[in-house]
Amino acid sequence: MTGPRAAVLGSPIAHSLSPVLHRAAYAALRLDGWRYDAIECDEARLPALLDGLGPEWAGLSLTMPLKRVALRVVDTVSDLAVEVGGANTIVLREGRRHGDNTDVYGIVRALAEAGVGAPASATILGGGATAASALAALRELGLGQATLVVREPSRAGDTLEAAERLGMALAVETFDKLDALIHVDLVVSTLPSGAADAFAPLLAAVPALFDVVYSPWPTVAARAVRAAGGTVVGGFPMLLHQAVRQVELMTGREPAPVEAMRAAGQAELERRAS
Repeated sequence: MTGPRAAVLGSPIAHSLSPVLHRAAYAALRLDGWRYDAIECDEARLPALLDGLGPEWAGLSLTMPLKRVALRVVDTVSDLAVEVGGANTIVLREGRRHGDNTDVYGIVRALAEAGVGAPASATILGGGATAASALAALRELGLGQATLVVREPSRAGDTLEAAERLGMALAVETFDKLDALIHVDLVVSTLPSGAADAFAPLLAAVPALFDVVYSPWPTVAARAVRAAGGTVVGGFPMLLHQAVRQVELMTGREPAPVEAMRAAGQAELERRAS
């Protein structure tokens, strides 16, 4: 039998930073027999892939588009993953699959690291799966309400349902009203790379911006906020800390080696940028 295995699944998956982070953790923890891979997998292939895993498998990291469908292919699931409406982690133990969400932990830790631990008000840009995790993170930081800004309100249904499960009050607005919606302690941009560039002049005035993009970094919006003296948190710290929690769940070893993982991830991002 081979040593314990884990992997990140998604489509596309070639760009994933997860193998670098998890392998750095294994090296620092001296888990010599552990292996972590990246596997191309879409929603249709996920059930068969899971059925084909042997007893050596310890866990899976999930990226888009698998986080929502994951809830339907596990045996048990954490309350948080149910509330958010997505699991980015499957822990495999004794033939059973447990779904969990470490994205929320990643956001909370990333914000706390930057000194943004207790915002009194927040606005979220974008209504995808990450917006639901951001809402859950804001709840953990003490907020009971937030504003969601989307291009098309009819596409905010999943996030509204997540807000209801989380017990959060959520107002849905459109980007043409953004100038009136950024007078808050924290703006969270869950928009894809480049999508927030046009709003950078407006966003420059916010006290703190959390931008989930990690490459290329810094984004135009992040540069604008930083130049105006605001606090900026990028997507890499979130990615790092959600992986830290995954390593702990999959290996059973706590605490995971945060700084070794951070150094490996930053070195890989610098390599890609050059």
